[in-house]
Amino acid sequence: MDTNPSGKQKALIAYLTFVGMLIAYFMNRDDKHEFAKWHIKNMFGLVILLFVSVALQNYEIGFYVYWISVGLWILSFVMALLNKQKAIPFLSEKFQTWFTFLD
Repeated sequence: MDTNPSGKQKALIAYLTFVGMLIAYFMNRDDKHEFAKWHIKNMFGLVILLFVSVALQNYEIGFYVYWISVGLWILSFVMALLNKQKAIPFLSEKFQTWFTFLD
């Protein structure tokens, strides 16, 4: 991968909360970048995982799902900083195939 891939700024913005993901998505609609699209889909999957943890907050599993999603978010953000399109084993690949509506 390039030392500074096009769309890196959008990819980093995508990891700045749910609102950042929406901003990055709309920024990427006109001037599409594959790197940004990959990270936007990855963040969308992480947001869904976070919503699941909130839905499960009355159960002990919700606590663990929340902290797992936070850890995966940090890992994904660092991978975007390092110009890589890899992050969460297995899940990142699934996010790319499941969320094709974000293309």
